[in-house]
Amino acid sequence: MQALRHQGNANFNTPKNQPPLIDTAVIRAAGEIYYTYCEVHPEIIGQASGVAINRTTHRGKVIFTNNPVLLPQECFVPMNQIESQMY
Repeated sequence: MQALRHQGNANFNTPKNQPPLIDTAVIRAAGEIYYTYCEVHPEIIGQASGVAINRTTHRGKVIFTNNPVLLPQECFVPMNQIESQMY
């Protein structure tokens, strides 16, 4: 019984190379933040890695580092997820 309980919990862990799922509303808000940033700051040249966004208020910032430091209520939406929601 103990082995079955342990084995059952192992199936629900997120693999390290796969990011956890993010709500589509949060991804959409992150996209709006990113594209607004690009419109307001066209002179900034650099590859953004994504957007750090608050899950409840949907306020966020464009991030240019690979390992952002997040507050407890924030999540990181990588650019590939933002771009996948464009279409």
